[in-house]
Amino acid sequence: MTNTDNGFSATRRLILQGAGAVALVGLGNLPFGLAPAFAAANDKYPEEAFKQKSEADAIKSLYGKTAEVSDKVKMDAPEIAENGAVVPVSVTTTLADVTSISFLVAENPVALVASYKIPAGTMPSVANRIKMAKTSNVIVVVEAGGKLYSATKEVKVTVGGCGG
Repeated sequence: MTNTDNGFSATRRLILQGAGAVALVGLGNLPFGLAPAFAAANDKYPEEAFKQKSEADAIKSLYGKTAEVSDKVKMDAPEIAENGAVVPVSVTTTLADVTSISFLVAENPVALVASYKIPAGTMPSVANRIKMAKTSNVIVVVEAGGKLYSATKEVKVTVGGCGG
């Protein structure tokens, strides 16, 4: 504890707390602030799409239209998944202007597994480990140039990941 001539006693903790408060106030004036500056008002979480039971309903809820099969969407997934709790899947595409990539599993209790926004200028490639309840089609949907493109592959599951 430090005593001064005016009767004020300051502890190290009090001084550090004051310095931290001053630093935080200073950060609030910077252009980036403490909140993400890139979040747009129309970029909200697609809650309804993640509640849909069928892949068709999930795609319609997420995008409002249907996808066409394309050989420009390349999905890599195992033919047989020994453990449905961790099935590795990845997708790449040569399509231009990709804005989103989504993974769906037809036989899961909820079809939409993951959906990614792809920023402009980013390489359209995503990899993930998904859960699968049982043997099912895995569908990947790529949104590019305002249209939807898809690829599908059946993955056989020997040990279920969603409660099986």
